[in-house]
Parts: sequence; C-alpha cells; structure tokens
Amino acid sequence: MSWKRKTQGGVLVFIGFVLSPLSWWNDLFVNVPLAVGFAWVVSLIYKPAFMAAAIVGYWLTNVLGFVLMHKGAQKILTKEDKPYTARSFTIDLLVSLAYTALIVALVQFGVLKPVADYFGNR
Repeated sequence: MSWKRKTQGGVLVFIGFVLSPLSWWNDLFVNVPLAVGFAWVVSLIYKPAFMAAAIVGYWLTNVLGFVLMHKGAQKILTKEDKPYTARSFTIDLLVSLAYTALIVALVQFGVLKPVADYFGNR
C-alpha cells in the first residue's frame, strides 16, 4: 500500500475525528461555529428556522465526522477504494443517533450535568 494512500486516509480520519463527537474538545472551536454558519445561511431564507438549523447543523457535523473517519479508515486498511454505499451511510447515521441517545440518557439520569452544576451556580 502506498504512503500517499495512507496519508490521504490519515488526513480523512483526523478531520473526521475533529468533527465527530469522539473529540470532546472540538465543539466550541469547530462544530458550533460550523453549525451557526449553517444556521445563518438557512436563516437568510427563513429567519425563524435559525435555532432548528443550528441544531441540525451541529448534528450534521457529527455525522460528517463519522463518515470521514469511516472513509479514511477504509482508505488506510484496503488497497482499493470502495463506493460509499447507502448501507455505509446508514451505519454511520445509526452510530451518530445511538451516540446522541446515549448523551441524552446520561443527562436525563444525572450522570452528565451542566457545567454550572459543578461550580455551584444553580
């Protein structure tokens, strides 16, 4: 396998990791600004959709992260490119949904709390 293919795959995995929810630190610097930018574009067409578009944009950045990690790993581990199928997309989408459900459940059960709760600002 060529170094060029491994390098391209590694770059895709890195970008995907930065966009994915697996990197907890990325939200403030990457995902939220991208989501707000997406929401601004949507709000040019329909102003009341800003908040919903920001949420959808944020979620899409996480899904894109999983997709890029999947494609990058595939590029690193195989000798030929395989088409990105509907099945692959469905798997990435389901992983993202499962992650979202896990975070919601952890918040609902009090395992994860807002930052203010940790500093006594209630």
